[in-house]
This record gives sequence, structure tokens and C-alpha cells, in this order.
Amino acid sequence: MRGFILGTDWWSDCDDALAVRVLTRYAKENKINLLGVGINAAMEYSAPSLRAFLDLDGMADVPIGIDHGATDFIGLKNAKYQKRLSEHYPDLINESFPDAVKLYRKILAEADERIEIIEIGFLQVIRDLLNSEPDGISDMSGTELVSNKVSRIWSMGGRWDMDGECEHNFSNNGRARLAAHEFLKLCPVPVTFLGFEVGLNVITGGRVDKNDHLFRVLEDYGAEDGRHSWDPMLALLAVTGDSAEAGYDEVRGYATVSAETGANYFSKDEEGPHSYVVKRHESSYYEDMINKIL
Repeated sequence: MRGFILGTDWWSDCDDALAVRVLTRYAKENKINLLGVGINAAMEYSAPSLRAFLDLDGMADVPIGIDHGATDFIGLKNAKYQKRLSEHYPDLINESFPDAVKLYRKILAEADERIEIIEIGFLQVIRDLLNSEPDGISDMSGTELVSNKVSRIWSMGGRWDMDGECEHNFSNNGRARLAAHEFLKLCPVPVTFLGFEVGLNVITGGRVDKNDHLFRVLEDYGAEDGRHSWDPMLALLAVTGDSAEAGYDEVRGYATVSAETGANYFSKDEEGPHSYVVKRHESSYYEDMINKIL
């Protein structure tokens, strides 16, 4: 069974919750093994609320790590759903959870087979993993661990229908810009991107039952009728594991991101280690697939 780590900017938006639901559905059906989740954008209730969401989804055994210093991202900070969910565990705080890089190192060190990483947020945790030194968890460096234990990284980030665009996950602040730039220079395994342009006009979540805790997340965000689907589209692409089967064409080559601006660029090359996907179908095709899973 394929194993996955999920990285998420469990922040104010709600498409992360849609992606988590896709993964928990697949995990509960024994189609994948969700080995852990790392939070790479921290608000007051980020980790306790994610713990509650996973538990309510029947995934209480999935460990959570967090980048405790990742509090400086730009955007809405009134995530009502996080406070609401955290009330399930009033004694938990972000500091109750381990550092995300240490969690990733532990999962990779213990893995018997290669796993995959899905990143729907910012890239500094994976970058820091790659830069990590041997420790009590493993005598391998982070780059060695990824080289030996990871088969592919799936990332929601960039805008690939044109060069020089500054997409949110690559350009939110200096931390995001530098992380994306360094990640692409350091990463020793293939990376597949689903860009901003792919999920913009795909709206999912509007059919969720009103008694579902996922609906409350959407409602708190003001997206009862659905949300743009960048993150759940990447989650479904990753667990499908094949771009064509998931309904995409794949363009291969070399991706770069400016450390100064966060702008992304792509040079096509069939032998390149990076790729981005292009939709083959109308938006309704992807909407129907994801809504059935949710």
C-alpha cells in the first residue's frame, strides 16, 4: 500500500480541509496509508484543530507535526473553524505537537518502502528536511533520507500556464519565496506540480452534508456552496498516482523559482525531474470526481 505524508498550510482557507477529506477517505478504504501530517503555517489553533478534524474523520492514529515558527504568513487570520474544532481538545496547544521536520525524519527513517509527500502549502518544512543533519532519529542527512525513502513529491504551487507569475504558495512572504527557490535546487526526487490555473475554476464542497464537520469548516469560511479546488485536486492526483488516469496531461522539464519575487519559470525537457499538469477535461469532470469522494 502506498504511503503518504501530507504538508498543509492549515491556515484560514478551507480547501486544505477538502484535501484532508480526500486523503482520509482513501485511507479508511485501505487504498493508501496516511503516515503523518505537517503544518507549515501556524495560527493559534492550527494543530489542535487539525487533530480534531482528523479524529472526527476517523484518523486518530495519524501523527501531526508543526513548524512552530511559521507565524508570519500574509492573509486572513480569523479562521473561525479552527477555534471551533479546537474546542474538542481544550488542553491541546500548538506546542503540544512535535516539530514537523523531526516528524518527517522519523516517518522516513522507519519506512520500509519508498513513500510520497503531498504538499498543499508552503515548502519550508520540506526544504528544512532536506537541509537537516544526521541525528538520533537517523544517521542519514535529510537529503539522503529523501533520496532513499521518497519516490515523488506532489506540490500545489506555482502558475505554469505562463512564466514569471507569482503564485501564493511560492510568493506569500520572504520565507515562502526562499523556501520554494531552495527546495527546487535541493530536491533529489521527481516533483509534480498542480498550479493555480488548474484549480481556479473547479468548485467543490458544495454538496457536503450540513451535519458534517467539513460543512462547518466551509460555512465558517463563507464557502457553503464550495471552494476553488487547488488542494483537493492535488490530493486526488497524488493518490491516483498517474496524471493521465487522473485526467491530466503532464509537461516535463526544469522548474525554478526566484528567491526575490517567488515568480516561477519552466524550461521544457522530456528528461527533466519536474513536471506540471494540464487539465484534459472541463471543470465539471473534476468537480464530480471530488464531490463524490467528499
